[in-house]
Amino acid sequence: MYTHHRSRFATGLLVATALLGTACSDATSSNPASSNPTSSISASREGHDGSGGSGASAGFSVLANAAVTCTGGTVSGDVGTFQTAPPGAITLTEGCLIPGAQDIGGAAAKAAYQSFLDQYAALAPKVGDVCPVITGTLAGQSLSPGVYCVSSEAKTGVLTLSGGSNATWLIKVPSGALTGTNFFVVLAGGAQACNVTWWVDAAATMTTSAFQGNILAGAAITTTGGTLNGNAWAGAAGVGDVTFTGAAVVGCGSGSGGNGNGDGDDDDDRDHDKDKHHDKDKHHHKHHDKDKDHDKDKDKHHDGKGHDS
Repeated sequence: MYTHHRSRFATGLLVATALLGTACSDATSSNPASSNPTSSISASREGHDGSGGSGASAGFSVLANAAVTCTGGTVSGDVGTFQTAPPGAITLTEGCLIPGAQDIGGAAAKAAYQSFLDQYAALAPKVGDVCPVITGTLAGQSLSPGVYCVSSEAKTGVLTLSGGSNATWLIKVPSGALTGTNFFVVLAGGAQACNVTWWVDAAATMTTSAFQGNILAGAAITTTGGTLNGNAWAGAAGVGDVTFTGAAVVGCGSGSGGNGNGDGDDDDDRDHDKDKHHDKDKHHHKHHDKDKDHDKDKDKHHDGKGHDS
């Protein structure tokens, strides 16, 4: 039975949708080594509070049109396909672990997939949009919150997304596929992976990369090795499967998406609570010791008076 999860992706997606009609950025540089080609994007971040939900798809970490295949690795979160079997299928081999629900063409998966299609269409580039395409590998680039368009050239190296915990990014590949090898997306300043959305015209393929953000792809999504911290929704153009091989995937619908820095670790909050509890215990013991010292002083004083008499 499918259990609907609350998703942190809701915040990023609604804001990204609201940003759709605004300018992407003033970036026009084609030099992938430029320090910050997107410095003027303030207009695309104004007047949006990020509240609301993202519909039925929010609970699914992975959605495919027909098939999801996982070989080795792990996938945290629910997995679903739009089509029933056959051809709908979820195939796990070589110890791939998916602890969440698996829904092959069920009512919940169908509703989620339709919600994904609606979101994909809403975020698609429109006639009249102003979104200069940033070309190159994105290596060495640093992007502040906003809306961007990037080329379909293969990505590699380190891309930094720097912003606060409520900041959002919408990064579009308006033509072609998103591919990356040894491509590392680094979050800085408290940025959250689930507030990053990658809209891809065609397929998305990552190899031995550390990818951050939710992928909304027109075709297939393939991840080999490395990590994906975000949702993988594939096949908006009509055909698209999801294939993971030896990858660690933590979806935003999983309830275990971590603190957004890519390590999937929420232990900081728990450790903070433990420290507070430990300090409270120390204070209690210190107070208790003071009471014991006070009682000893009273006893000494009483013994002294009895001896003098």
